[in-house]
Amino acid sequence: QVQLVESGGGLVQPGGSLRLSCAASGSIFIINNMGWYRQALGKERELVATVTRTGGTNYADSVKGRFTISRDNAKNTVYLQMNSLKPEDTAVYFCNAIITVTYPPANYWGQGTQVTVSS
Repeated sequence: QVQLVESGGGLVQPGGSLRLSCAASGSIFIINNMGWYRQALGKERELVATVTRTGGTNYADSVKGRFTISRDNAKNTVYLQMNSLKPEDTAVYFCNAIITVTYPPANYWGQGTQVTVSS
């Protein structure tokens, strides 16, 4: 059984920063891509950022220059540093990972963590 557990969400003022963490645990052989998605109230889930096992990154245009994704392969953990937060960043943020327990790899999701940007 594989679990993704997120932490670090909360309430922050516009212009502030938050750091999200997501740790994967269980019978993991290898973790391929990891990433963050978000879903605002009444909207569809959207990609925020992804990172490959070797550190290659991809960002949504709306967060480029403000958010930084990184990972620690030794800890099976992915991070999202969010700076210059805006009210439109308010959403539930979900961790995602493509994990091989046994072949083929499968897609796993965390339970989500709320990020609210408001004065």
